[in-house]
Amino acid sequence: MYYVYILRCRDGTLYTGITPDLGRRMAAHVVGTGAKYTRSHPPEEIEALWRTEEKTDAMRLEYAVKKRLTRAQKLSLIAAPDRLGELLPGLEPERFEHVPGVTLASCGA
Repeated sequence: MYYVYILRCRDGTLYTGITPDLGRRMAAHVVGTGAKYTRSHPPEEIEALWRTEEKTDAMRLEYAVKKRLTRAQKLSLIAAPDRLGELLPGLEPERFEHVPGVTLASCGA
């Protein structure tokens, strides 16, 4: 199982990443040992989260969110996570399950 997440950082920026171990990765981001970006832009909250069975699917979604969506489109996706297929044509939305209600605190971070 792989997770694709969008974090809102304290400065209002958005960070997108993937992980097979959500709790471990969120804890690493919070203490500053995660991604280089989140060391200087600490995360405030998980804004959106999807899970998928395949690593390649997770990597495709992460790349698409990071490189194909504008900030406004990312905010639109956060507001309506089930619009994945509409905002990112070419991805198979049925391969991704939106996971609502997960917070940094609920991940143990």
